[in-house]
Amino acid sequence: MDIASVVGLVLGISLLLITILISEGASFAAFFNAPSLMVVIGGAIAAVLLSFPLKSFLGLGRVLKNVFFNKPRDITELIEQLVSLAETARRDGLLALEGRLEEISDPFIVLGIQMAVDGTRAEVIEDIMRTEIDAVAARHQDGKKILEQLGRFAPAFGMIGTLMGLIIMLGQLDNPDNLGPGMAVALITTLYGAVMANILCLPCAEKLGFISKQELLSMEIIVRGIMGIQSGENPRVIEQKLTTFVPPRLRNTNRKAA
Repeated sequence: MDIASVVGLVLGISLLLITILISEGASFAAFFNAPSLMVVIGGAIAAVLLSFPLKSFLGLGRVLKNVFFNKPRDITELIEQLVSLAETARRDGLLALEGRLEEISDPFIVLGIQMAVDGTRAEVIEDIMRTEIDAVAARHQDGKKILEQLGRFAPAFGMIGTLMGLIIMLGQLDNPDNLGPGMAVALITTLYGAVMANILCLPCAEKLGFISKQELLSMEIIVRGIMGIQSGENPRVIEQKLTTFVPPRLRNTNRKAA
C-alpha cells in the first residue's frame, strides 16, 4: 500500500471536516446537498464519457487502485539481478540463461533474455523492447488523462451548478427569507467541484505520472542491461552503466554497505 497516498487523502478530507467542526455556527448538514452532488459528479462523469471511449473510463477503478496499492521497484535490486544474469552469460554462455528464466518474476526481463538466448539480433531485441515501453507509457498516459479531465470538469460543473442555484434564487426575490439559504446552496456546488478536483482527481493524476515515470525508468534499465548481456559486455561494465540511474547518495550508500 502507498502510505503517502492514503495519508494525503485522509489528511485532506480530515482537515475539511475539522474546519467545519470547529467553525462557530457551522454544521455538517449545511454542507450536504444532493442536487449539487449530482450536478458536479454526474456532470464531470458525463463530460469524461464524451471525451474518452467507454472501455477506458471503465478501467478507471483499476487505475485508481494503482495510486493506493503500488509497490515501488527497488532499482538497486533490479541492477543486481541484471548483473547476476550477465555474470552467468559471461561464465557459461547465453544459453545458460535459459535455465534461470524460472527464477525471474519480471516478464519484461524474461522477454529480453528469451530473445537473447534465441539468437535474435541486437537491434531487433532493442526495437521490440522499446516498442513495449512505448505501449506501457501510452496506457499509463490514458489513465492519467482521464483523472486530469475529471479534475478539470468538476470545478466547471461546480460553477454551472452555482449559476443554476443563483438563477433559482433570483426567481424567489419576493421571498427575502430564502435568499440566504439559497445563496449557500448555490455556492456548495462550487465547493464540491473544487474539493473533487484538488483532493482526489488532480493529486491522483500526479501520483500516476510519478508511478509511470518510475516504472518506465525500470524498463529502461532492463533494456540497457539486456543489450549489455546480449553483446557480451563485462558484468562490471554493465553494473557501472546501470548504476548511473541510481541517485549518487544512494549509490555511495550501497558501496559503503558492500
